[in-house]
Formats: sequence, structure tokens, C-alpha cells
Amino acid sequence: MMTTEQIVASHKANVETLFGLTHKAFEGVEKLVELNLTATKAALSESAQSTKAALSVKDAQELMALQANLFQPLAEKTAAYSRHLYDIASGTSNEFTKALEAQTAAAQKQFANLVDSATSNAPAGSETAVAMMKSAVNAANNAYESVQKAVKQATDMAEANMAAVTNTAVATAKTATKKR
Repeated sequence: MMTTEQIVASHKANVETLFGLTHKAFEGVEKLVELNLTATKAALSESAQSTKAALSVKDAQELMALQANLFQPLAEKTAAYSRHLYDIASGTSNEFTKALEAQTAAAQKQFANLVDSATSNAPAGSETAVAMMKSAVNAANNAYESVQKAVKQATDMAEANMAAVTNTAVATAKTATKKR
């Protein structure tokens, strides 16, 4: 059984974790707001320049050339914005994952200690039940670790796919601009 001090310490650690995660969430929101403000300022500035350039064209051919020259930078900026957005989301998610893993590890350790404490006081002849209980706990821990590894692999694959799609989009935009 847990003592009062252990319960208070556990609650204190949970509150500290909650405030830490809240802080990380706000950091992510701040980064997102900063990214969007920067992107909006740049878009307004470029829009003004593009409008001035469009108003100064003399014929349709010059207008077509202007449009072609605007497409590639737009695609590159969109890809860069998407990368920054993904990095912010991924970084914030990683912080939450680390905290969850730490809390899970602490809970597993606490549960293992509870099982050990309970089994040490088990009556004689209950060795088989104790062994089954410990085996079930170990199997659950192994299953959890397997799921964590699978999620990590899936995340790594998603990141690689995101990078490949972004690179392909930028390369396609460059190719399309050159053809015009």
C-alpha cells in the first residue's frame, strides 16, 4: 500500500507534469502564431508587389511570363510553410509523447512494486498464481513496448513521406515553371 507521503508526491509530480505540458502546448501555439504572422506579412508584401507588376505589363505575353515567374516561388513558400507547420506540430507532439512515456514508465514501476509487495505477503501455496500474475504484467509491459516501437516506426515513415512529397512538389513546380 502507498503511504500518504507517496500519494502526495505522486499528485505533486502529476500537477508538475500537467503544468509542464501546458507550457509546451502554449509554446507550440506561440510558434504557430509567429509562423502565421510572418507568412501573412510576407503574403501581403508579395501581393502588393505582384499587383504592381501586373498593372505595369504591356501585353498578354508579358502577363503570362509574370504568372509563370510567380508560380515557382509560391510553391516553394507553400512547401516551406508546410514543413515549418509540421515541425511545430511534431515538436509539440514529441514533448507530449516523452511526458506520456515517463508517466507510463513510472506507473509500470509503481504497479510492479505493488505486485511485488502483494506477492511477498501471499499465503503459502499461491506461488503459481503469483507467477501467473507476474507473467501477465510482463506480457502487458512487452505489448506496450511493442506498440510504442510500431508507433515510432509509423511516425518515422510519415516524416519521410512528408519530406518526399514536399520535395516532389517543389521539383514539380520548378519543372512546370521552366517549361513555360
